[in-house]
Amino acid sequence: MSSFRRIALTLALALPALSIVQAQSSSSFSDAAAPAQSQAQQPAAGKTQSQLSVQARIRARREQRRVAAIRDVYTHLYEIYAGGGYLRTNAGPPQKLTEFDWNAGFTRYFNERLGVTLDGRGNYGTAFTGILGYPVTRPAVSQYSAMVGPTYRFYMQPKFSVSGRVMAGFSDGNFSGDTNGYGTRLGVYPDGMTYAGSASIPVEYNLTPSIGIRLAPEFYATGFGSTAQNSFGWTGGIVYRFKRQ
Repeated sequence: MSSFRRIALTLALALPALSIVQAQSSSSFSDAAAPAQSQAQQPAAGKTQSQLSVQARIRARREQRRVAAIRDVYTHLYEIYAGGGYLRTNAGPPQKLTEFDWNAGFTRYFNERLGVTLDGRGNYGTAFTGILGYPVTRPAVSQYSAMVGPTYRFYMQPKFSVSGRVMAGFSDGNFSGDTNGYGTRLGVYPDGMTYAGSASIPVEYNLTPSIGIRLAPEFYATGFGSTAQNSFGWTGGIVYRFKRQ
């Protein structure tokens, strides 16, 4: 009986000690597992940073190529262009007419954006005067102009650009050469020279770094007959660039 009591007392003392040992063992295992988990997560984080770095390098290379392509197109010193156009204007106070033209020009650039343009053109149309009762009903009209002014590229990409251009000069008009002497009795302006002004937005599509196609909506003003002709139209043609800045 006394030995049973000793066994029971021994078990009673041993159980609390066993619980303490188990708790310490669990804590040690958790502390050891935490660094292992942290080390397992580090490669994944490092992989994400590596991917981000690669993407940043790819974007940087793309931007470098884009900048290089822009410089390849827009660092030419000189530019010439030639083409045709359309203009809706007046041959006299009651004489609305449509003119078609040729135009050619030369631009000298000082940097990628700013240049000075010299432009020449000839406009040709036919005025209708039949309602006035004279035998001349459709006299031919022509105008020749020369203008100069600044050109500024305000948007540039490797394949296209958008510019603003303002020019001023003079225009020489021939309104009576095809009127058989009736002249101003037909309602057309008298022949003569007057001011000319143009404001346009040239849009270019580049076929190569040296060659492009241009279309330019335009406001065109003249002062024939001591009046103002505020006309609208467009010009277009081929652009050729040469010699580096």
